[in-house]
Amino acid sequence: MKTLYKWSVEDYHRIIESGVLEGKSVELLEGKIIAMSPEKPLHSSRIDTVADYLRDLLRGVAKVREAHPITLDNSEPEPDLAIVRFDDNNYSDRHPYPQDIYWLVEVSNSTLSKDLAEKSVIYARNGIPEYWVIDLLHNKLWLFTNPQQNSYLNKQSITTGKINSGSFPNVSIEIDKLLSNRI
Repeated sequence: MKTLYKWSVEDYHRIIESGVLEGKSVELLEGKIIAMSPEKPLHSSRIDTVADYLRDLLRGVAKVREAHPITLDNSEPEPDLAIVRFDDNNYSDRHPYPQDIYWLVEVSNSTLSKDLAEKSVIYARNGIPEYWVIDLLHNKLWLFTNPQQNSYLNKQSITTGKINSGSFPNVSIEIDKLLSNRI
């Protein structure tokens, strides 16, 4: 039986600094360097639309980052959107850590099973308070809250109405604006 070598976040940073991964679209998940799926136009368009919408709603209270790394225990994924605290250095000397993150959003079509299973385990284990998956295949929002060890205690799918993030209970977010390609 072969033993798979698992990379630490520190090792991964050294590999990136060496230039070996230059030009490669990868992320670190559970100690494994994984190739990321190429983005299709619908996926990137929806990310832009949702990011613009959330930036308008959260102006002055949180930063919305698009497809940039976050540093977790043994992973450094690049969620489609990370809603994070403001940082004095604008995260120029590090990526956001779990304590910096209000919630994460993945826009999903071809990676739906990975986003609903593997990534939810990683995010729950790291104490990310909320995790949202915009399911393009079924036109619904999967909402994960209340992380406990390796899972979220609350999981629901929503197709209409409004929701409020636990981090910003006074901000009302319209589901239709998350699921539509128009603001």
